[in-house]
Amino acid sequence: MLNVNFWQDKANSQKIVKEKKFFEDLINSYDRSIKQLNDLNELNQLAISENNIDIQKEVYENIKELRKLVKKNEIKCFLSNELDSLDTYIEIHAGAGGTESQDWADMLRRMYLKWSDNKDFKYQIVSEHKGDEAGIKSSTIKIEGDYVFGWLKKESGIHRLVRISPFDSGARRHTSFASVWIYPVVDENINIEILEKDLRIDTYRSSGAGGQHVNTTDSAVRITHIPSKIVVQCQNERSQHKNKETCMNMLKARLYDFEIKKKEEMNQNVIASKSEIGWGHQIRSYVLQPYRLVKDNRTSHESSNPDKVLDGEIDEFLEKSLYQIK
Repeated sequence: MLNVNFWQDKANSQKIVKEKKFFEDLINSYDRSIKQLNDLNELNQLAISENNIDIQKEVYENIKELRKLVKKNEIKCFLSNELDSLDTYIEIHAGAGGTESQDWADMLRRMYLKWSDNKDFKYQIVSEHKGDEAGIKSSTIKIEGDYVFGWLKKESGIHRLVRISPFDSGARRHTSFASVWIYPVVDENINIEILEKDLRIDTYRSSGAGGQHVNTTDSAVRITHIPSKIVVQCQNERSQHKNKETCMNMLKARLYDFEIKKKEEMNQNVIASKSEIGWGHQIRSYVLQPYRLVKDNRTSHESSNPDKVLDGEIDEFLEKSLYQIK
């Protein structure tokens, strides 16, 4: 940062400043925690010598709060991957099952948006296709915030819902599936070569909100990268040019994420898990009937309060997945 030319590269300087603040906050929080622990220890020793039970109880409660703070800082130490500090895209796709699965995909979208609101992160719906009767067929969301990709990176996979369907007049229990795929918003400085001959670019009329102009012109853009079969689409901008630019940025991010996973020898597993949005591939189950439980199949972490989880309180699941060493 002391370099004379540091501020000339705006993107790089912002990234470094963001990292600097992250590590400064960690160190400052650690120093405050050590001081608070020493103060509580001295107060506890004094309370013991005076046989003051009330003060000892107060010290105990303060230590419990301090432990929560230390736990949060411990989790942050796991966000040290090169990509963890980046913003993220979330893609949600309904599985087979029509309206029931499309409603489940919409519930998942709401869960992540609620989580984003709880964190004071910014989000933008890049593209969305509504269901035939209810819910969504697919949605792509961009979330901007501190280490948001690091927090969400292990949410990729199939999410399973079991409930009494509100769309079934016979009130029968249904099982629905939806896929969630997380990939980082890559830095502009990362060089990803994309050849025009490898692209198929389609334009179509937007089906979502956006006003009269958006809904009456072919402003929405879909780009297919033929070699990798990756498809990206955007419809939230008013102009076809802007939507194409957003699509190219998303494609760049997807291709970068694709190459990273290949280097980590994970690509074959990801492709296999994408082959079917259904049985045998789920990473987490959300059961509302006949009992109430959310269970992560990778970490075995459980919550008996699915309403809270679906309202965006998913930190406990995110933390457990960060602890899990792959």
